Amino acid sequence: MEQLLFGDADVATKSLPHLVFLDTETTGTEPGKDKICQVCFIDGETLRTEFFKPPFAIPVKAMSIHHITNKMVEGKPPFAGSEMQRDLQARLETGVLVAHNAPFDISMLVAEGVQVNRFICTYRVAFALDRNDALPEYNLQYLRYAFGLEIEAAAHDAEGDVKVLRGVFEHLLRLLSSETGSEAEAIEQMIRISEQPMLFRKINFGKYRDHRLADLAKTDRGYLEWLLAQKLKSGDEGDWVYSLQHYLKR
Repeated sequence: MEQLLFGDADVATKSLPHLVFLDTETTGTEPGKDKICQVCFIDGETLRTEFFKPPFAIPVKAMSIHHITNKMVEGKPPFAGSEMQRDLQARLETGVLVAHNAPFDISMLVAEGVQVNRFICTYRVAFALDRNDALPEYNLQYLRYAFGLEIEAAAHDAEGDVKVLRGVFEHLLRLLSSETGSEAEAIEQMIRISEQPMLFRKINFGKYRDHRLADLAKTDRGYLEWLLAQKLKSGDEGDWVYSLQHYLKR
């Protein structure tokens, strides 16, 4: 389904580079194994959303999160090879993908044949700009209310989430533009932040929960060295490896 969007919320994006705000709903979290069952994107004044039928039944756990049932996708095509896949790929040839926790959405898109050249992750940007750790978390709906955004949108639905995503992006853009002096430079900085590993500032687990990594590097380097070894073994903790190596080298 494709529709046109109008209103004040869209005016803010008209002078910006080509941005494609996107959210996916999936059968799970493993690219390749799991499949996309809904995609929604906003590109300029166009909002498009579609359901897709995976090659297996949607797990109950996934349904409990996004409320997409097997009946809702009955008769729909798979995302891979669909007209929407081709449309999205064409838009992303020149566009910048904007998503919350973008690495996940990108991994799912790539597994189903969509290549992403440049992207902005609003999760990473929000974390980077919260230099004093004023926010306890950075999930999309938390930021929606923390930033005081007045948006009529349901949570855990691709269409609702992508509307909130755009509102969160515009709020972050205003914050960063006030530092850089221009929206164009702010967007380029967002892209740079998104492409780099996250530099964690605190530990959010274990005996040192809420302790700053910079302080622990002075008071208990042995613990950080042990933690680094554990993260290296896991093979999928790039942000933690980057952060621990950063503080241990200081």
